Amino acid sequence: MGLVRPGGQPFRHPTRGRIHRDEPLTFTFDGTEYQGYQGDTLASALLANGVIQTGTSIKRGRPRGIFSAGVEEPNAVIQIEEPFPEPMLPATTVELYDGLVATSLPGQGRLATEPDPARYDAVHTHCDLLVVGAGPAGLAAAAAAARSGARVILADDQPDAGGSLLGTGELLDWVAETTALLDAAPDVRVLRRTTVFGYYDDNHLLAVERRTNHLGAAAPEKVSRERVHRIRARHVVLATGAHERSLAFADNDRPGVMLAAAARAHVNRHGVLPGRHAVVFTTNDSAYAVALDLASAGVAIEAVVDTRPEPGEWAERTRRAGIEVLPGHAVTATEGSPRLTAVTVAPYGETTGRREFAADLLLVSGGWNPVAHLFSQAGGKLRLDEELGSFVPDTVRQAVEVAGAASGVFDLARVLAQGAAAGARAVEAEGYTSEAPRLPQVAALPQTPPMRVFTVPGREGAPRFVDLQRDVTVDDLARATGAGMRSVEHTKRYTTAGTANDQGKTSGVLASGVVAELLGVDISALGTTTFRPPYTPVSFAALAGRDRGVLSDPVRTTALHEWHVAHGALFENVGQWKRPRYYPQDGEDMERAVLRECAAAREGVAFMDASTLGKIDVQGPDAAAFLDLLYTNMMSTLKVGMIRYGVMCRPDGMVFDDGTVIRLGQDRYLVTTTTGNAATVLDWMEEWLQTEWPDLKVHCTSVTEQWATVALVGPKSREVLGSLAPHLAVANDDFPFMAWRDTTVAGIEARVCRISFSGELAYEINVSPWEAVALWEALHGAGAPYGITPYGTETMHVLRAEKGYPIVGQDTDGTVTPQDLGMSWAVSKKKPDFIGKRSFARADTVRPDRKHLVGLLPEDPGTFLPEGTHLVADSVLPAPPVPMLGHVTSSYRSAALGRTFALALVKGGRERIGERLYAPVGDRLVPVTVASPVLYDPEGARRDG
Repeated sequence: MGLVRPGGQPFRHPTRGRIHRDEPLTFTFDGTEYQGYQGDTLASALLANGVIQTGTSIKRGRPRGIFSAGVEEPNAVIQIEEPFPEPMLPATTVELYDGLVATSLPGQGRLATEPDPARYDAVHTHCDLLVVGAGPAGLAAAAAAARSGARVILADDQPDAGGSLLGTGELLDWVAETTALLDAAPDVRVLRRTTVFGYYDDNHLLAVERRTNHLGAAAPEKVSRERVHRIRARHVVLATGAHERSLAFADNDRPGVMLAAAARAHVNRHGVLPGRHAVVFTTNDSAYAVALDLASAGVAIEAVVDTRPEPGEWAERTRRAGIEVLPGHAVTATEGSPRLTAVTVAPYGETTGRREFAADLLLVSGGWNPVAHLFSQAGGKLRLDEELGSFVPDTVRQAVEVAGAASGVFDLARVLAQGAAAGARAVEAEGYTSEAPRLPQVAALPQTPPMRVFTVPGREGAPRFVDLQRDVTVDDLARATGAGMRSVEHTKRYTTAGTANDQGKTSGVLASGVVAELLGVDISALGTTTFRPPYTPVSFAALAGRDRGVLSDPVRTTALHEWHVAHGALFENVGQWKRPRYYPQDGEDMERAVLRECAAAREGVAFMDASTLGKIDVQGPDAAAFLDLLYTNMMSTLKVGMIRYGVMCRPDGMVFDDGTVIRLGQDRYLVTTTTGNAATVLDWMEEWLQTEWPDLKVHCTSVTEQWATVALVGPKSREVLGSLAPHLAVANDDFPFMAWRDTTVAGIEARVCRISFSGELAYEINVSPWEAVALWEALHGAGAPYGITPYGTETMHVLRAEKGYPIVGQDTDGTVTPQDLGMSWAVSKKKPDFIGKRSFARADTVRPDRKHLVGLLPEDPGTFLPEGTHLVADSVLPAPPVPMLGHVTSSYRSAALGRTFALALVKGGRERIGERLYAPVGDRLVPVTVASPVLYDPEGARRDG
């Protein structure tokens, strides 16, 4: 276990706490070795050893100490160094384990430099009822549903159930009894160490379970460290509790200043005394129980300072216990470096009558903020509860209930009853019968309304911190409002208040209150900033799960991949696919190999694996109407057995994708897309069907991997196909361009399409992937007398560019219309509407100086223009900024043309054909001639063979 530090744990209480004193643990913090116990957090173990400072603030470098006991911690954000580096973890949430090595931070951490060896995974979970939070309300809700037969999940971020009861030490027998009941119930699943961090549409919630973080180096290698649960719940009960609020007073950031309930939790849960002499500063009743509890544990309570002039019965009880109570007073200053040594108190709102108390602990309670993060993420609205001085859930969404302190209810008896009722209603709504759980009898406590206080005047020049993690003070917020900010969202961004990884859990409402005071308005008029997921930080590793390394972006290969490998293909990544780029022979480089492959396609016959093209089956009574809305040209007039090229645009009229549409039947089409855009197009289709045209009866299904496609290209392709498909009439009159036929090829059932992306006579042969190799080998054998040559994507690019066929995403950049590409013929003038139609009438889309797709011919036929090269009008570059006319989108060497050429987007390009422009390449300007984008066979004579 290592050496015990001399002096042991001087602030450890001899009997209190739920720690396991027979399981000592050794850990290191800032290079010094300490000892704690199983059940400690890093924060409680440090407090037990007398260490309260855990770092310095991010902007001012001021000492900062442990402030809370949970996820709301803004100060004690540390770096774990061993067993694996992890930055920016609240020490209050790090469970202590043997061998832990951690260091303090100046407000920011360091990422690990080596790969994380741990495993992470994700699961999908469904339930009838999800209860978030295992405090008194959450336990009561789950218990009410436990025996109903409904599927129940109870998720809580702590290792033990009980929530706030663990900090108060109350009703722990009932907690143990209820936890045992839930663990034994067959339809209940209790997820411990699990934080529900996001609430999305249709009761879809995300949670992260920390499975082995608390084990350190002892964690099993084959158990995932963290697991993300994607939960679909029919009903949700949010029993997420509340966070105690601080107050903005002078020098309120010294180590030793702590939230009152946090100190009580450290005493009762961890058996730690956060200090010896304490002053309690409060605006509400809850801090009195803290004072009495800490006094019974041996902490000397020097005074309870209450801003309320008449604090009520709690004050009388506290006085009877021998503790001085100062009603109508406030803390106006603190002293001590680095730890608190003294507290100055004065009548609230006055500067005279000051008193000073020697203290190493100042416990603050400015009220309670219901944890409404998940509720707000679900679309719930908040309202200000005037009596509590806090924002509480207002409108309740269907299938979502809020119970306990999260709803603004703090009386324990009401909390229990409210939780049980919420759980019962949830399962009964699903047709199950709930069973009233056993709830403990809780005595009613005296209550005096809290006082709404956010700031306390203090000595001039002393900072009053609002956001401890971001070092934001009252003066910073005053500068924001002085600059004209009137919204808390604006002041948040102006000052960064609430933007740290604690997301303003202790500072958010406080900042709203301060801004309201500065503006002279009520806080209800300002509201709070937006609560966004995640509720607490989630590691990228957990979100990635198993999608890491080679699994982060799955590699897809076609059914012909092994043939390509065996024949020496070199590959490129297209989307997720591995596609053969070219097939070098006898030491060829890419240029020579591509020239050879191009010559084969233009002069003889060549074939290509085109299986990666996206294929989407679109069928239903409204399929034709749907495609008419989706494409710029008409698809409803397409005859069965024929094919039509189509262009899709975004609503702004810019080209989104292109491909072919094959009409298979009256109500069925097969749509092809570009390889890298297949998933995006399918998602696009579903979005429009589900949001704008839900009345259309259409189903879209990806069938990309259900077909293997071989493109057979070249003047001899008809002879090769005819020899393998004796039942197919291949003559031009029998099988015209843009037609398809079902037949057999080499004895294999196939769908043959007369489509050409090269301008040559060409066919696309589609078969089952299981038959792909047999088809490929048959074509290879039948084409051998004609010198058949496999070709890759680089050759395909050259062939299509010679014909001026654009590739979406290469020759387009999101600012290009079909008209810019010279495809006005593909934009229907007959259809009343389609996506993007209205945008074609905008002044911007009909400007004559829009960039058009054109060809470029360098004056020197051997000069190669790098893709992306800009184009200018003059042979001498003017002084910057240099006016650019456009840029090169594609550039190749052409065997058919016997020269280099390029495609480019050029301002007013079609009107510039024949004009000379210049392309800066290196340190010279290369003269180029603007030409038609169709540089090879402009008459299209070769298409029919």
